[in-house]
Amino acid sequence: MLSFSAFNVSVANLPENKGMQNISPNEKNVEIYYFHYSRRCATCQAVEDETNKALQEFFKASVDDGTILFLSVNIEEESSSILVDTMEISGQSLIFVSDDEKVDLTSDAFMNVRTKPEKFRKQVKKTIEKLMD
Repeated sequence: MLSFSAFNVSVANLPENKGMQNISPNEKNVEIYYFHYSRRCATCQAVEDETNKALQEFFKASVDDGTILFLSVNIEEESSSILVDTMEISGQSLIFVSDDEKVDLTSDAFMNVRTKPEKFRKQVKKTIEKLMD
């Protein structure tokens, strides 16, 4: 079972299908990537924290079984460069991916996370539900 907590990830350190061993082929998975720099302001940290809160509030079981995976990726680390290039990331970004569908919540996150965190968490919930349909 995957114990959920935000963590920094390097592409070179990602095991094959980490945390997704219990997923059936018919079940949709959602990967959430929070790309950030080494130095982060309060808003940048809040994006990660509030995303975690939303996942725990609305999708704890899916996070625990690996159906939903959240990765915090430092884009300044050399080992993250392949993922950054593949995802076409040029700065801080909050990206949700399922199959070939990619949803960018960066603008919503930075606009609402500190002043309207409940609204932001509901947007995270809505995005994941749509991707899992």
